[in-house]
Amino acid sequence: MTIYVILIAVGLVGAGVIYLYLMAKKLKNSPEVPESQHLVILNPANFQQQTRTGLALVDFWASWCMPCKMMAPILNEVADEIGSKARICKVNVEEHQQLSSKFSVRNIPTLILLKNGKEVDRFVGVKTKDFLIKQIDKHQ
Repeated sequence: MTIYVILIAVGLVGAGVIYLYLMAKKLKNSPEVPESQHLVILNPANFQQQTRTGLALVDFWASWCMPCKMMAPILNEVADEIGSKARICKVNVEEHQQLSSKFSVRNIPTLILLKNGKEVDRFVGVKTKDFLIKQIDKHQ
């Protein structure tokens, strides 16, 4: 009986590995998601002006990052839904390393919620639209 349990466990792990490989391959070959017109693209020149008042959710991302690609459509939906409650912003860490260093971003995607220019919360990894909206509402 023990050998059957081991064989089943190995089969399940193998199936999981194959599934993850196929999903990564699919994501790697997927086209970039067009950005919402409500997203604000940040750089060192506009960062302070865009984040100094109100709430701003800033996504630190990179084009080669698969979880970042997964976050793109979620952030688009948040930006389209949230209205004037907060600005939804993006910083490309490859292009603007000084901003990611300033906020000690070590993993991507990292989403930092700023209120009047000061960090009030931080989330690492893929998050749902509902989670992000609840966090924005919590800090209003």
